[in-house]
Amino acid sequence: MIQILYWLLSLAGDSPMLQAVAGTMFTWAVTALGSALVFLDPLLPVSQDTKQVVLDAAYGFSGGVMLAASYWSLLAPAIELAEKTPWYANYQLWEKPDGTFVSLTWLPPAVGILAGVAFLILGDALVASYMDKQTETELARRKKNDETEWRPSPGGDAGEGEGVRLAMELRAKDRSWRRVLLLVAAVTIHNIPEGMAVGVGFGALGTETCEKLGCSYSDAVNLALGIGLQNFPEGMAVSLPLRRHGVPLWTCFFYGQLSGMVEPFAGLLGATMISTMEPLLPYALSFAAGAMIFVVVDDLIPESHQHGNVRTATFGCVVGFLTMMILDVALG
Repeated sequence: MIQILYWLLSLAGDSPMLQAVAGTMFTWAVTALGSALVFLDPLLPVSQDTKQVVLDAAYGFSGGVMLAASYWSLLAPAIELAEKTPWYANYQLWEKPDGTFVSLTWLPPAVGILAGVAFLILGDALVASYMDKQTETELARRKKNDETEWRPSPGGDAGEGEGVRLAMELRAKDRSWRRVLLLVAAVTIHNIPEGMAVGVGFGALGTETCEKLGCSYSDAVNLALGIGLQNFPEGMAVSLPLRRHGVPLWTCFFYGQLSGMVEPFAGLLGATMISTMEPLLPYALSFAAGAMIFVVVDDLIPESHQHGNVRTATFGCVVGFLTMMILDVALG
């Protein structure tokens, strides 16, 4: 897999912009590869319970990789950049007992994390609001087209009427679909800052500031590889739940890979922003870290525990965390 990444980067030459596009094309391709596993679903002679165990393990693995990447590939470089930026490092808030001063090096990571979390909260809220409106519209349409469904039962108790039953069934179905769509939306939304992070990693190589601070090509490659690695189970985690809802195979694959399609555009945007606005580097890295942490805690871990496979998901998370940590140390 890493050979494919280096091959794509070799086609980009020495341009940080083209390298950012090549890096995010790699992460998108890995997402599509994970999504393509849905085509094996009809061929696997295993039960739905076994498939659910595999999916929950994939959720945990993805969460572990994202947690590790959020620190070693994003937060740690952001903090280091802030410590080497005079405005943050030389600002003295108050004196500590040892005679040194508390600086503002914590500010860019803190602001970036909060911004990344807020970005995903807003995106999730918009999706939830849209789904609620769609449900109410469908209920109103059915009530208008078939008034008999909304009459009370013969016993006279409106709570047992067919209309109430229909509304409850429709809302239950909607809640199930909403979880799947929120997952698709969450993965897609968090892929935006991930793509920006890869773009930032390569775009920063073209700046004088990053050269002075020691940003390396291997760091950018490591980040792209790590994000691509955790995109594989994400593509699978989108396509397989859709399949269980009866969605056709090619449609499942399309939505699975679509969640990663935003990364090349976000990567180009990130590279462009960093090349022209160098002070955004620690904020952009921390933004992606905050978004990744939020997705893990708010979505991936709870989802992996929904079907009772808690220990399996936890083991997958540990394996994912160790995998990303080893990759970062080995390649960095």
